[in-house]
Amino acid sequence: MVDSTQDYFNEIRRQILPRLRLGAFIVPFIILAYMVITAIYSVPAESRAVILRFGKFVRVTDPGLHIKFPFGIDRHKIIPVKRQLKQEYGFGTHGATNPTQFSSREERPKEKAMVTGDLNAALVEWVVQYRIKDPIAFMFNVRNPEETLRDVSESVMREAVGDRTVDEVITIGRQAIESEALTRLQEIVNEYEMGLTINQVQLKSVDPPEPVQSSFDEVNQAKQEREKLINISKGQYNKAVPRTRGEADQHIEAAKGYAIQRINEAEGDAARFNALLTEYLKAPQVTRKRLYLETIGEVLPRVKSKIILDDDIKQVLPLLQLNRAAEVVR
Repeated sequence: MVDSTQDYFNEIRRQILPRLRLGAFIVPFIILAYMVITAIYSVPAESRAVILRFGKFVRVTDPGLHIKFPFGIDRHKIIPVKRQLKQEYGFGTHGATNPTQFSSREERPKEKAMVTGDLNAALVEWVVQYRIKDPIAFMFNVRNPEETLRDVSESVMREAVGDRTVDEVITIGRQAIESEALTRLQEIVNEYEMGLTINQVQLKSVDPPEPVQSSFDEVNQAKQEREKLINISKGQYNKAVPRTRGEADQHIEAAKGYAIQRINEAEGDAARFNALLTEYLKAPQVTRKRLYLETIGEVLPRVKSKIILDDDIKQVLPLLQLNRAAEVVR
């Protein structure tokens, strides 16, 4: 009985000892590997790492490969300080990696439903783009900073929309709303010391509620048609008025030119008459005869029918066909 018990224990020892030796080798290796894994970490190029030792802030490390205390003594959190982050309100883009980029499907209809200053309803969808400028403030000054940003952004947008009429919100007031929301949101973020920089607030879609969508579309279409007709009228006005003014200026200049021409001609005729008068006063008979001959020389070639008169003739004798006869003789 004793021999059989001894043999049993020997058999167990032969089976367990090799495993214990193998375990004595594997366990330190696992511990060492786990220590290396938990001590080495990498920071991407667009990020910074905040190191916490037992939950207390220690330092901020730059991009690259770094070492920290292993076994969970030091923990690191990657903060994308150089990445453009965004939050979407009233809608959601598929494939987003940021869990706070958009809200759940159930919350989106409530999120975009707003009341304007004239007590009308509007569906507003917008986007906030921001960066993390201070990772320490982002992590420690506000609990759940990204959720806080969503709440603050929604409050600011509702305030901006509530100060305007529905027509301003849907049509001409979009840019003013974006500018006001950006300024106000940055002021609140700075007041909370969240460590964020708001780069842009952009309205993606502003629509009336579905029951009145068709009526708003008709109103907008009528406004667009009115603007189109106004632009056409202005175009025709800008085309016709300059042309008419040009024609008027042309007529005025032509009249001025004609007036100058007539004045010059009158002055020339007056000067010519004065010159003739001077010559006439010097030699009246000669001048009178010369003027008579020059006038007859200019007039007779243009006269078709010619009549020769004599001082003693008592009856006018028309000499017909003189011009034709002269042509035949030639």
